[in-house]
Amino acid sequence: MAILGNPNLDVRRTNRAIDELMEVTTNPRHRFMLEAYYRHRFLEIGGRYEEIFAPDMTVASPLYHFEVGGNSATLDGAEAVKGFYAAWAQTNQSIFYVEDEQIAVADNFIASVATMYQQTHGKTLAGNGIAVDDENAYYLMRVPGVQMFWPYDDQCRLIGEDVWEPRGAERTLTKLTASEVLTSEQAGKLLEPLIKPLRCFEEAMLQSA
Repeated sequence: MAILGNPNLDVRRTNRAIDELMEVTTNPRHRFMLEAYYRHRFLEIGGRYEEIFAPDMTVASPLYHFEVGGNSATLDGAEAVKGFYAAWAQTNQSIFYVEDEQIAVADNFIASVATMYQQTHGKTLAGNGIAVDDENAYYLMRVPGVQMFWPYDDQCRLIGEDVWEPRGAERTLTKLTASEVLTSEQAGKLLEPLIKPLRCFEEAMLQSA
């Protein structure tokens, strides 16, 4: 379900850089982290954020830092992060697409640099000081060079996220028609076949030993 004539603007293709890295990754710990990363991103896009906080995926008190849209924010603890995800899902702003993504994985973190697209409501943009011509419309916000750093603990559980937009001045907005807007529910249905259960960490490490 691509939009704007761009085949990359299909939520089912958002994790393709992870798939490509998995093809050449043999370290069992790194593979497990990439599986968790893949699952997290699709759960988020599909509005199934509650599942992200399963005890085998995320620590009890995650810490998120954002430097995006000219704003700085810190989300401290599961309830704060859940509230953030819930607001996105309920307003259909959990929809992300990526282009030109590069991903690196180490023993305790995953890093990504990509051109990011987010389906964003006009009122949200205006509230963040970004001018729009219609606060009741949805826009596709494109930002190149977005940097994400996701730390993981020794059991490959997400500790938090650090997200920056060092090239935020290059942000562009494309107003979407009603037929181009994807709801979180629609995204969830599209992604459901791609969201696989996470393997047991201990068993995965033993199987790969």
